[in-house]
Amino acid sequence: MWGHERSIEIYWVKIDCSVTSRFSRNVITSRAVNRANVSKEAFFDVELPKTAFITNFTMTIDGVTYPGTIKEKEVAQKQYQKAVSSGRTAGLVKASGRKTEKFSVSVNVAAASKITFELTYEELLKRSFGKYELFIKVNPKQLVNKFEIEANIFEPQGISDLEVEGTFLNNELLPLVQKSYSGKKAHVLFSPTIDQQRTCDNCTTSLLQGDFLIKYDVNRDIPSNLQIVNGYFVHFFAPKNLAHLPKNVAFVIDVSGSMWGSKIRQAKEAMIKIVEDLKEDDHFNIILFESEVRKWKDGIIKATPENVQEAKYFIGNITESGLTNFNGGLMAGIEMLNNAHKLKIVPERSASLTIMLSDGEANVGETDQFRIQENAKNASQGKYPLYSLGFGYNLDYGFLERLSKVNNGVARRIYDDSDAALQLQGFYDEVANPLLTDVALEYPENVISDVTENNFKHYYDGSELVVAGRITDNDLNSITAEVKAHGALKDLTFTEQADVEETAKAFEEQKYIFGEYIERLWAYLTIRQLLEKSSIATGYEKGNLTAKALEMSLKYKFVTPLTSMIVTKPEDDEEPEVVADKPIEGSFMGDVVGIHLPVLLLGAERCLMSYYSSSRPFFLDRSGPRQKDCLGHFISSNMTVT
Repeated sequence: MWGHERSIEIYWVKIDCSVTSRFSRNVITSRAVNRANVSKEAFFDVELPKTAFITNFTMTIDGVTYPGTIKEKEVAQKQYQKAVSSGRTAGLVKASGRKTEKFSVSVNVAAASKITFELTYEELLKRSFGKYELFIKVNPKQLVNKFEIEANIFEPQGISDLEVEGTFLNNELLPLVQKSYSGKKAHVLFSPTIDQQRTCDNCTTSLLQGDFLIKYDVNRDIPSNLQIVNGYFVHFFAPKNLAHLPKNVAFVIDVSGSMWGSKIRQAKEAMIKIVEDLKEDDHFNIILFESEVRKWKDGIIKATPENVQEAKYFIGNITESGLTNFNGGLMAGIEMLNNAHKLKIVPERSASLTIMLSDGEANVGETDQFRIQENAKNASQGKYPLYSLGFGYNLDYGFLERLSKVNNGVARRIYDDSDAALQLQGFYDEVANPLLTDVALEYPENVISDVTENNFKHYYDGSELVVAGRITDNDLNSITAEVKAHGALKDLTFTEQADVEETAKAFEEQKYIFGEYIERLWAYLTIRQLLEKSSIATGYEKGNLTAKALEMSLKYKFVTPLTSMIVTKPEDDEEPEVVADKPIEGSFMGDVVGIHLPVLLLGAERCLMSYYSSSRPFFLDRSGPRQKDCLGHFISSNMTVT
């Protein structure tokens, strides 16, 4: 969490998490002192979940607090560049890892002075495999006199299970984790002494380095839960004890030359285990693409033991070669599903999806990204979610995201590491058990407005659908929500009613709960969905969606891709001006891990900021002449890479 020069002593670190109905507000506070007789530079590094939005950052230096303010990104960057051009040190760079984004700031601490950093971020916890996960990255980089992680969780449905895991929790540290839950509340506390943090009895190095995970679930006596507070509602839908739908999967795999080596080996390893897990009433096929497109079978077939065994043999003999006919492979997969439904090869009540794995960009056949996107959209007609798995970094991840979003799916980056096969399997497991299709969550139109996304193509076992909105009738006594969906055996309807006064009273007694949490949850969901829609929209619609997302980001003080947080000291002070940005997955800054710029040369700084602020992804392997000049200036500047 902290990097430092010698003599900068961190004496207090507190990570305080408050979760109300899956919505988490987390405050990280660190205090340090410079015990030297000269000024020293301290680096404050925090890794945050990618799905989180920073909402506040303050520095307190010798008792004076400098608060953060949210501004439109362009305005913030102009202010930032002005500070840099006046010779003041730069503050912050963001980088992207697997689950996290890095917040990093350097500050000059005067002799015998104290400094406090406080960072706040918020996120909606996602349910996967039947658990909500509160993820905390721990890395103080030195022994800390007082270190503490505390989490308070309040769930109106009641808490059914609570687990705490940590990659650094050995046999000595694990017993220090205090956890308890009863009724609607849960509490977790982890506070090792300075001696308990040591890697050995006399060591000055810390054991506290890695992931700290709090996992829990709620009681599910009813399929959904509707909550109303301060004129806003949130509806959680996660039914249990439903029959599983048969699934029909077109696996579309890139086997071009760039998949050589560990990529193809791990893709094959994962695919063998995935087809082994198919149920006998599932249907599937495997489409390989490089310069040409090759199908294992002519059409979708049933996952009988014999067919699964044959598929494993086919996968085991896959080799890589050729270029990347991305469009050809994708269209073959979608058309195969279309034919299977047209010829009634697959059950009428089943869930069809395309899972595509690629490590590069189209360079043979149709190569225009917009046309590929339109081809897939027109062919699937919204019937089959497309899940795009991007292997490594040598691809346009932004394109994969757009491609999946217009086809009711999601994109996921598969990191080119030793556990890539496990990453592939993990993603497949999330969508391996569909329970419902064409799920619609409906509310009374005359009293509700600004509802977030409420139509979903599939609902998978272990997940949850979340919808929030505003209540426009101040005299409303209750809300009725109705959920309609296609199940494995029949069409289903679920009805949930909530009394406005009763649900509001349930939260008044919870002193540590922030009362406007449903409004902020609604704003969080709305902003994320507006940003997703704007990424695939064009023209006036794109501008309108972006403007709405910006307006809400500023109103609710969220650091999103459209805003930045500025922490400013007086003009006559030589200390830093800090800009907190939200990186975009697939952009240049999102792809470079661990760059720290305590002081940037002015030309490289301006150059880098101009590319960071652009909406167009910037890749090292696709640099134009001006980009290469910028990159050369950037690399030759006075920077450190850690």
